[in-house]
Amino acid sequence: MSEAAAVEERVEEQTDAYAEERLDGLADVPADAAADRAEPGPPAQTPRPEAPTANVLKGRIKVADEVVEKVAALAALEIPGVADLGGDLERAFESVRDRIGVGSKRATQGVEARIQDQRVSIDVTIVIVYGHVVMDVATEVKVNVARSVSRMLGMHVVEVNVTVDDVRLPGQDRPAEAAQAS
Repeated sequence: MSEAAAVEERVEEQTDAYAEERLDGLADVPADAAADRAEPGPPAQTPRPEAPTANVLKGRIKVADEVVEKVAALAALEIPGVADLGGDLERAFESVRDRIGVGSKRATQGVEARIQDQRVSIDVTIVIVYGHVVMDVATEVKVNVARSVSRMLGMHVVEVNVTVDDVRLPGQDRPAEAAQAS
């Protein structure tokens, strides 16, 4: 018997038992008095079975590494002073993909996450905008990535390693923007 059928059967049993109690209570009262008592009002509600709680409900939840990487990438890009994500090779590859029009930029570029027993380790590679203090930006990235992943995914962030791979100079566009401009 399926779980839904079992729940439906329990509801029917509870409804029948409730109806019998109501009829037994009315059997002791004379018919005239029972008619006087029956007031047209809202219909009696049948008790519903309680929904199972998260502690009782079986099943598991699995979060893919890519989900953690996307959340971390977006959190890193929120920080003022972060120009881009990824190392030289990754950014060069994305530039070529943009020029030939194949695919779109990967949202997880420059971020790698490892999940083990609801504990997450994250590596983030960033490009800093010239003029920002590198250590301050890297620290803000580290804190924001840990906070966002912890809050949004409910996982314990063990470590966030930030690698500053490059500095974007003033007037230097992103490779994709430079290709579109020409």
